[in-house]
Amino acid sequence: MKRFMRSVIAVAISGGCVLSAQAAATQEEISQVGTKYTPWGAEMQGNADGSIPPYTGPITPPASYDPRNPGYRPDPFADEKPLFSVTAANMDQYADQLSEGMKEMLRKYPSFRMDIYPTHRTAAYPDYFLENARKNLTACKTVNDELGLSGCYGGTPFPFPKTGNEVMWNRLLKFDQFAFETPLFTGVVVDSSGRRNVTGVASMQIQYPIFDPKKTDPIADDAVYEMIRNDFTDPARKNGEKIVVRDSIDMVNIGRRAWQYLPGQRRVKLAPDIAYDTPSPTGAGVAVVDELAVFYGALDRYNFELKGKKEMFIPYNTYKLHDRNVCPDQVAETPNHLNPDCMRWEKHRVWVVEATLKEGKRHVYPRRMIFLDEDLWGTGISDNYDATGKVYRVTHSLPITFYEATGHATDETVTYDLATGAYHRSQNPTMGSGWVITEGRPDSFFSPQSMAGGGIR
Repeated sequence: MKRFMRSVIAVAISGGCVLSAQAAATQEEISQVGTKYTPWGAEMQGNADGSIPPYTGPITPPASYDPRNPGYRPDPFADEKPLFSVTAANMDQYADQLSEGMKEMLRKYPSFRMDIYPTHRTAAYPDYFLENARKNLTACKTVNDELGLSGCYGGTPFPFPKTGNEVMWNRLLKFDQFAFETPLFTGVVVDSSGRRNVTGVASMQIQYPIFDPKKTDPIADDAVYEMIRNDFTDPARKNGEKIVVRDSIDMVNIGRRAWQYLPGQRRVKLAPDIAYDTPSPTGAGVAVVDELAVFYGALDRYNFELKGKKEMFIPYNTYKLHDRNVCPDQVAETPNHLNPDCMRWEKHRVWVVEATLKEGKRHVYPRRMIFLDEDLWGTGISDNYDATGKVYRVTHSLPITFYEATGHATDETVTYDLATGAYHRSQNPTMGSGWVITEGRPDSFFSPQSMAGGGIR
């Protein structure tokens, strides 16, 4: 931990004298990295009343952690008890720290509550990422109406964002790991009666080429920043189906490229609909593609307005939810919402962005309020509104930090449909072998040709 904090300060000092007229960061902000701010832009100090602590470095694994079984990560805070619980009866007392979507959840479901635990800021970033975040203080800029990037390195693009789009780029280029996978994830929809329906079981590989530790040059303006591959095995109707998604830095000219292998047709086809408000492949009509992982995909359909920062209760360090010995899926997935006994909520500082639909664009959510953690850009809540101005669906992440290496798992989310009482839990690896850090695969693995070659016939 001490070595990590020395690294944070060292990379901050090394970049303090670099200036650029196009930098999002001011000279004052740059000069305070390492003392007041982390290289990724979070406030190092806690809040006034101590309910948010200072950032002190990565998490310490519990003694029960076995490195030979890296995907299984026992709860390091298992002995902690909630400080208090937020319910429908007392939520007015905590209104400023709740999103409107969470307030609606509390009003609608008497069984729903938020157990608030002590806050632990457990973000963990490798040295090369911190160095690249420091470079981005002066090098990284948006282009093409903020729908592309130029001159950026493989770190947080905008540690001190000045626009909503810059916050959202931080979300899209959040660091979990260069390459990781789960041999078995489950997508599930729980209907309003509490019936659990498995909508997809697959192996999943995720790779961020921009975070290759060997990469030292800036990210190309047309580079692919994320590659995903899913190979489905269940349910029977999806057995043999494969999906590959590649997202580009250039959202205007390239954008998302997606392909799907359908064993019944024995061919690979382009899948441009795996984007925006198309129903999620495992969502069964309860979630759309771009609300997975809080927000997932291109920014071109919305105007994103940065509203500032605030303190909020968000899911954090959800190790208990991912412990199959404590909260297996059948225990965790209760009617209308995840089991409150399995959830952990903490108070953190979040960036607040309001997304409103651009003129001439369409989306099932004309407005969204997005809240992203200052330490983990992939962690937070999205309140998604319908055309009448009511909260329609609420999505939040279920994050953990890795023990065996610097990095995180922040892609798993749950989406609550307040209109129907159903919800979708995506990318849940609990009953498999969890998330495992891997060596990078060749780009060809994330290609339509590789799917065709390995397809079930």
